[in-house]
Amino acid sequence: MNLGFIGTGEITKAVVLGILNSKIKYKKIYLSKRNTKISNFLDKKSKKIIILKQNQDIINKSKIVFLAVTPNVGKKIIKNLKFKKSQIIVSFISTIKLSELRKYIGKNVGIVRAIPLPPITIGAGPVPIFPPNKKIKNFFDKIGETVEIKNENLSLNFWTMSSMMAPYYEMLNYLSNWLIRNGLNKTKAENYITSLFLSLSKNASQNSYKDLKELVTKSQTPKGLNEQALRELKKLNFYKKLNVASYKILKRLKGK
Repeated sequence: MNLGFIGTGEITKAVVLGILNSKIKYKKIYLSKRNTKISNFLDKKSKKIIILKQNQDIINKSKIVFLAVTPNVGKKIIKNLKFKKSQIIVSFISTIKLSELRKYIGKNVGIVRAIPLPPITIGAGPVPIFPPNKKIKNFFDKIGETVEIKNENLSLNFWTMSSMMAPYYEMLNYLSNWLIRNGLNKTKAENYITSLFLSLSKNASQNSYKDLKELVTKSQTPKGLNEQALRELKKLNFYKKLNVASYKILKRLKGK
């Protein structure tokens, strides 16, 4: 089968690299030329990757079409594109709901909304999809771990959590910069912080804790450093502000 990507941002780059490193069977991958830096980078990765100037040409040649553009661009271009009933459309667009996509596309084609993130490059991370679709589940299971969602309103919660990627990386950046200011060189500081948080996440994922709250408790000793750090962050309302930010994102996703 042929795969087509309309939009060549970082998510397209991550998914395509994940495909190249996987056992997914495909004939060609067609990419739009929109972001020349990324499209040229990917073009050099495989002879099966072909860059096309026109989005309609990508659609005409592809069995599965991935929409990886911003919401504003999507609203402008999708309604002018012609899709086939035999195709599956996979949308990475955050704020265009399924009903809107159906209206823009105007044909009874299979449409799935998916939330892949950059770790898919290395075959890691969950990929929520709505509605459930066996073929798309099998596809993403080869480069990540598919989470099927049956309710679109519920799926918006997953979109909300996906927005925590940049804040998480910024936290790693802040902590590594703290180490640098206190005498460690940049390479060692960043290696330590990324390795530390990777190991903490693996520990949370792979050990048989009843829940994350139990893990919070077990990671502290009375009057210890972790207990103090947690107390100081709670005083600053750090965790409550995560809730506030999450609800603001969810409100935007709901179009309010």
